[in-house]
Amino acid sequence: MTTVRNVVLVHGGFVDGSGWRGVYDHLVADGYQVSVVQNPTLSLAGDVAATGQVLDALDGPAVLVGHSYGGAVVTEAGNHPNVAALAYIAAFAPDKGESVGTLIADPPPGAPVPPILPPRDGFLFLDREKFAASFAADVPGRTAAFMADAQVPWGVEALGGAVTVPAWRARPSWYLVATDDRMIPPAAQRAMAERAGATVSETPGSHAVHVSRPAVVAAVIAQAAQGPDGQA
Repeated sequence: MTTVRNVVLVHGGFVDGSGWRGVYDHLVADGYQVSVVQNPTLSLAGDVAATGQVLDALDGPAVLVGHSYGGAVVTEAGNHPNVAALAYIAAFAPDKGESVGTLIADPPPGAPVPPILPPRDGFLFLDREKFAASFAADVPGRTAAFMADAQVPWGVEALGGAVTVPAWRARPSWYLVATDDRMIPPAAQRAMAERAGATVSETPGSHAVHVSRPAVVAAVIAQAAQGPDGQA
């Protein structure tokens, strides 16, 4: 691998790119050029296109990073020629023909069920009163409350968007499991990471681990930038 100094961060459903601020600050301090995709989360195809626009503008290879639903986005968008590696942060890593909807359709017995409200005009929201406990249990209370009140409508079409060519089949990948996640069960995270052949690490943390533990997340991204042999 040539030296990878570009990082592209892709957020998931119900939130926007501002949640990456702590990770961004750590990476920039370490000399990385960081771009944050503000994907609209209306459809998977639209979010892949938005990510592609950012990748098109880069001057060299990048680590493409996805959190939560953003993992589905980077799984498809990661086929872009400027992508050198993938990093999944408590994220979905679908295979061909899978969507986030299919991956969450049959939760294992006893697994926490995300408090997703019934669709409203084609969009999904999390129950505001249950947002903190499910999504951001280790985030300061006022921040978690703000995140709940600042939810971005997540399109049902995005939930159902199926991956056509999973980039993890052709790109090296890294995966950070959040062991206290109550949105994507840690066991499901481990299974997706193993299937993708990812280099796996784990940390205590909620689904919003990129907000609560930005240094840990940034360290995983730096590992991806260094490549499989520890050298960029």
